[in-house]
Amino acid sequence: MKTRMLGELAVSEIGYGTMSFTSIYGQSPDKAESIRIIRGAHDLGITLFDTAEAYGPWTNEELVGEALAPIRDEVIIASKFGFDLEGRFGATGPGTNSRPERIRSVVDAMLTRLRTDRIDLLYQHRVDPNVPIEDVAGTVKDLVAAGKVGHFGLSEASAATIRRAHEVQPVAALQSEYSLWTRDPEAEVLAVCEELGIGFVPWSPLGQGFLTGTISAATAIGENDFRSYQPRYTEEARLANQALIDLLHRVAVARGCTPAQIALAWLLYRKPFIVPIPGTRKLERIRENIGAADVVFSSDDIRDIDDALARIEIHGARLNEEHLKLTNG
Repeated sequence: MKTRMLGELAVSEIGYGTMSFTSIYGQSPDKAESIRIIRGAHDLGITLFDTAEAYGPWTNEELVGEALAPIRDEVIIASKFGFDLEGRFGATGPGTNSRPERIRSVVDAMLTRLRTDRIDLLYQHRVDPNVPIEDVAGTVKDLVAAGKVGHFGLSEASAATIRRAHEVQPVAALQSEYSLWTRDPEAEVLAVCEELGIGFVPWSPLGQGFLTGTISAATAIGENDFRSYQPRYTEEARLANQALIDLLHRVAVARGCTPAQIALAWLLYRKPFIVPIPGTRKLERIRENIGAADVVFSSDDIRDIDDALARIEIHGARLNEEHLKLTNG
């Protein structure tokens, strides 16, 4: 697989998000099968693996660490800090905590869980309104100097916050939701990333599965599934958003590929520093996702798709109100 740059960090042009190996989308495979799939992703050419202390919490880092231990020097491990996992939980989960002392202790714990001596890319998972971003960036800068962290990243941060952090410690990557039905980063953030030489890593590039074309209004979403309390996943919203899937199907059929491949290829075409991290629990889906790198668009193709997208209204907020509050960084 070809590589792309996240700042000065070279990674496969399609990465792998491992959050789905928690129970967020229902029962996950057993550990042995999960490890087989994660290692299989590397065998297929993926080098960027994304996790976080909040996934589980903690158990996902342990799984990723065990899976990647035999090939540690062949991969890039990205993880995230920033939630108050030891503190009081609100109605939808923990609040933020990026105090410098917690960042330092979290990184030490991450190194143990991930079975490694450094974290290649360390993100602040969500901007903490109670801690100046300069203090966060300065703390990570110290960890970089100590050899515990390779590169610094932010997640769901605003253009202004990115600039402030970058002045203290270069930001290698910005990870935010971005896809055919979530295009918020196009307003300001992508331009700032391009200006400052920062990579962009779209999370949920397949719309939590919807953009694969395998989910309809009739699809049952379990009550323990993260999507069951997101506005865009109500039955009514899924029915209304079927127009987007119809468009993807038309484009995919014309090109002899799948809707998921079109959705990922569209992202790859937007900017050369974009590296999507689709997640899946199935090796055949990883193979499918990687195939997106072989889809070639012309400028006319993209114009036609974008013109069609402009005529489609997306129904439902991308996250519920409580989760959206954590993205205003």
